[in-house]
Amino acid sequence: MIGNGDPERGSARKHRNQTYYTGGVGAYDMDYHDTHWTSWLVPMIVLANVAMFVVIMFVNNCPKNHDGLHGDCVAKFLRRLSFQPLRQNPLFGPSSSTLEKLGALEWDKIVHQNQAWRLFTCIWLHAGVIHLLANMLSLVFIGIRLEQQFGFLRVGVIYLLSGIGGSILSSLFIHNNISVGASGALFGLLGAMLSELFTNWTIYTNKAAALFTLIVIIAINLAVGILPHVDNFAHIGGFLSGFLLGFILLARPQFGWLEGRNRPADTRLKSKYTVYQYVFWISATILLIVGFTVGLVMLFKGENANNKCSWCHYLSCVPTSRWSCDN
Repeated sequence: MIGNGDPERGSARKHRNQTYYTGGVGAYDMDYHDTHWTSWLVPMIVLANVAMFVVIMFVNNCPKNHDGLHGDCVAKFLRRLSFQPLRQNPLFGPSSSTLEKLGALEWDKIVHQNQAWRLFTCIWLHAGVIHLLANMLSLVFIGIRLEQQFGFLRVGVIYLLSGIGGSILSSLFIHNNISVGASGALFGLLGAMLSELFTNWTIYTNKAAALFTLIVIIAINLAVGILPHVDNFAHIGGFLSGFLLGFILLARPQFGWLEGRNRPADTRLKSKYTVYQYVFWISATILLIVGFTVGLVMLFKGENANNKCSWCHYLSCVPTSRWSCDN
């Protein structure tokens, strides 16, 4: 967030000497008074998701609740925690009814049964072990780097609001299926990394490499979303939310960094925000507020966004000769 104070500074370590900080996608000059945090929020989120998955499987109780029509429970030695038959859930996880019971994203329950809390709870649920591992490994890879740079508060806000933003967009377009997973929140972190690169452009030393790497990562992940049974609307909603939040929360002072490599070690220049950073900040704030407001109003009015965008369904699933997107 643009401003001089920082509520997270108490947990920081200060660097005595000027260094180059290498993030996940590029490097930038790090002034001697810049701050570097210890990452604890991201590991806690990972632990919370793993614990929640154990709870899901405990409630699922395949040996007791399985009807036997789709085969036997998988990994029976886990007893109550064993998985649904692979023909029912190939991701090694619970049944859809269990996910629905525990807070999966479902349009009908949100709109007609006043269960708006599902926009939040679905972020903490996963459809199976494979789904959980993929998301948590991505979170560690992306989130720890961001938390070390910007602290737990800003990364936590981006993660949660992006997850909710993904849930809102998903609910506007998908009315007949349930959705779970932290993918929207993860795409929010990717979006924030991209906007952070733009708003802090002058302090990066490998601008082209950083931008190219990020775009490739984002493009690959969005391309995977056009496969069936993948909620790409949650990905897109999370990405757009995180992209705007990155301009709001992750801007760094620019002046004082530019000549950092060439100035004497005992010289300290005043850091300032640039005009374009303020323009980004104001524009992103307005767009974020308007986007969330319009999305929530449309959602609780029960509108189907597909009626306003006849081609948007291709953003989540592209039919081919190998699969259909009808269901």
